[in-house]
Amino acid sequence: MAPATALKMRIGGSDVASRKTYDKVDPVKGDVVAKIPDASVEDARKAVDAAEKGFAAWSQTPLSQRRQVLWKAAELLEARAQDISATMIRESGCTFGWGMFNTFFAASLLREAAASVTQITGEVIPTDVPGLTAMSIRQPVGVVLGIAPWNAPVILGVRAVAMPLACGNAVIMKASEETPITHRTIGEVLEEAGLPAGAINVLTTSREGAAPVVNALIADPRVRRINFTGSTKVGKLIAQEAAKYLKPVLLELGGKAPQVVLEDADLDEAAAAANFGGFMHQGQICMATDRLVVQEKVLQPFVAKLAARAGAMKVGDPSDQSTVIGAMINTDSANRVRKLIKDAVAKGAKIALGGADGEGPIVHPTILTDVTPKMEIYHEEIFGPVLIVLKAKDDADAVRIANDTPYGLSAAVFSADINRAYGLAAQIQSGICHINSSTLYDEGQMPFGGVKESGYGRFGGKQAINEFTETRWITIQSGHRHYPI
Repeated sequence: MAPATALKMRIGGSDVASRKTYDKVDPVKGDVVAKIPDASVEDARKAVDAAEKGFAAWSQTPLSQRRQVLWKAAELLEARAQDISATMIRESGCTFGWGMFNTFFAASLLREAAASVTQITGEVIPTDVPGLTAMSIRQPVGVVLGIAPWNAPVILGVRAVAMPLACGNAVIMKASEETPITHRTIGEVLEEAGLPAGAINVLTTSREGAAPVVNALIADPRVRRINFTGSTKVGKLIAQEAAKYLKPVLLELGGKAPQVVLEDADLDEAAAAANFGGFMHQGQICMATDRLVVQEKVLQPFVAKLAARAGAMKVGDPSDQSTVIGAMINTDSANRVRKLIKDAVAKGAKIALGGADGEGPIVHPTILTDVTPKMEIYHEEIFGPVLIVLKAKDDADAVRIANDTPYGLSAAVFSADINRAYGLAAQIQSGICHINSSTLYDEGQMPFGGVKESGYGRFGGKQAINEFTETRWITIQSGHRHYPI
């Protein structure tokens, strides 16, 4: 077997090694994909130095050029789609289809960011003072730290950097330890598209080495904003660290999305949405459907339709392009999911499909009924290919169950009566709610984010412009100004 390649970080437009490395292992084959730099605090300082210089150039780049660079990056990313998919399969055990979807959706995010460069607007504000013109304007903040996760590495890696760059900031992306090669590719295409040196920098760390590097970046006074997508546990730590320095943080964290199915719903549509929302990418998506809240009258026929769909999907080797359900990120994650299934079954849950059998990183799609609050799976974010079915007596009970979680990212309601569905959607505590479509849905111009322990702030569209610019109040006085003393 050929020796593993050695990845480099990108700092200031150059390849940079680190004194320490770690091995990135293929979760399915078990071999070393590449040796990855384990950045130091000194590497972090160099990245901020480079980003400070990059910001000076990029923030003064004309809007038309800024737009052209982002649009060109989208084209370059799409051109690499096949290679990126192959890399994602090796790094994360995902399917080929997930890699292709990631790449093309991420390109759409770059194009949305390109279109947003002329949407960074202010306003003239009425004032009491004669001859005074008062304005609010938005300006780039400087250096932005983007911390991207592994589960949708191209989409969420691009999301961490695209709008900050569109607003004229420089970015340091802290790559996930699980998908460092994919995340480095994002930096490569942006630089190839014409981004000045230092406007984007990509740091890699091991899981153990992440905290000191991230804390050093947050502490640096030149880093003015942080965005993080990942677990609620880590998000809280980042928010606490940033609070020491009064730095704004955009957090998109865990979820336990409910799909509510009322007795008048189209069960075929609801089953199709649940199958997609719960099992796409092995359920390893923040807005994945986690809980099915189903009214009693239709529970059994709905579960039957869902089990038939889910049971027909091909499960196995992610390198086979016909595979629909591939591997989880690693065997530890798969074993955690199996443990949740076993706990639920031991406490009375029934298996409608799948189960906790097997070993290694591949978990078959599983549906559990008769799930109750005494089971761990009722409360914990599953982040695996498992759907739990919860019986609701009526509309009020469905809302109560949907809200019985500390999370609040995405949700869905299925009903033939749109007014009824909207009434329930308005009561569900989530940042996102879809009527008669899956919990798993996003577009680049939408205000994406959660409530409660799913985070705060919004990616997407004008909301993201607010996150990555500073609002300033500027006045211009003409003529004589009267002062009381």
